[in-house]
Amino acid sequence: MNPEFWRRRRVFITGHTGFKGGWLALWLAELGAEVYGYALEPPTTPNLFTVARLTDGLSGHVIGDVRDPPVLNRAILDAEPEIVFHLAAQPLVRAGYADPVATYAVNVMGTVHLLEAVRLCPSVRAVVVVTTDKCYDNREWVWPYRENDPLGGHDPYSSSKAAAELATQAYRSAFLAEAGVQVASVRAGNVIGGGDWAQDRLIPDVLRALDAGEAVRLRAPQSIRPWQHVLEPLAGYLSLAERLHAQESGMAAAWNFGPDPGDAWPVEQVVRRLCERTQGRWQSDPVPGPRESMRLDLDSTQARTRLGWRPRWPLERALEYTLAWHQAWRSQADMRVVTREQIRDYQTPMP
Repeated sequence: MNPEFWRRRRVFITGHTGFKGGWLALWLAELGAEVYGYALEPPTTPNLFTVARLTDGLSGHVIGDVRDPPVLNRAILDAEPEIVFHLAAQPLVRAGYADPVATYAVNVMGTVHLLEAVRLCPSVRAVVVVTTDKCYDNREWVWPYRENDPLGGHDPYSSSKAAAELATQAYRSAFLAEAGVQVASVRAGNVIGGGDWAQDRLIPDVLRALDAGEAVRLRAPQSIRPWQHVLEPLAGYLSLAERLHAQESGMAAAWNFGPDPGDAWPVEQVVRRLCERTQGRWQSDPVPGPRESMRLDLDSTQARTRLGWRPRWPLERALEYTLAWHQAWRSQADMRVVTREQIRDYQTPMP
């Protein structure tokens, strides 16, 4: 990533009030970009957007829904961005089971509305559409998934993200490539980090239980996921956006950004490490939940070889930074300062 590239660059982010979008918005502001955000109100209380005072670094902030094309179109035209990051989504598997119609409306048609808004905005040169590692047709096999493996999904969330991938491919080939707009989709692992208070996500659930002095209840202790700090894939997205903007050949494609193979841990192992640091407790949840994949891992060879991207923080360090952020918040520290310091630590050259 070239920090100078982003200075005064006009960037539009959907979903900037969420966990991942919030970290991206703050990082871009730190790099000197002009950041314009479009999203619903923050999804939880508390939330990263509020506690880290993210509006302080924004050039524009619109509360709006990606299911509302006129408002979204107006926001993008007003911002006149060169680069668009699309992160707005319904991001939870269990919420997809509870409300599948809204999940498809946001994840599929929300993506279509975003791409159509881009088609109507002459300033845009590059788009990064964020989907998920769960967009693959999960066969529960031991091999990591590559970008050319079949898309699928046995639940509404996963399949809606696979459909968003297909919509992105179609808009790229049918409209945007010939207009000179480079479009890529990106698929990351299970991201962790400070400022995530979502329900039914492992790390937030663990931290809530620890704060309450309760045992955390695990639905599937042996499920294996590709864990990584949120800054890892964001670094990849930024690097990729630079290459897209430069119109480099072959960048407008699908990309995996996953951790090193040794950081695909079972849920139980992640929770044990956190409990060792906090005297916490955990137990298996006897109540069966909706079906979720037992094993998932990503092959990021393409990003390593063509972008020069690779994870900087092993999972142990990612857990340390996540816990440190939460403890700082508990002690009423200035969380904008803490979050900025963690971004700077991530960018510091490793010995």
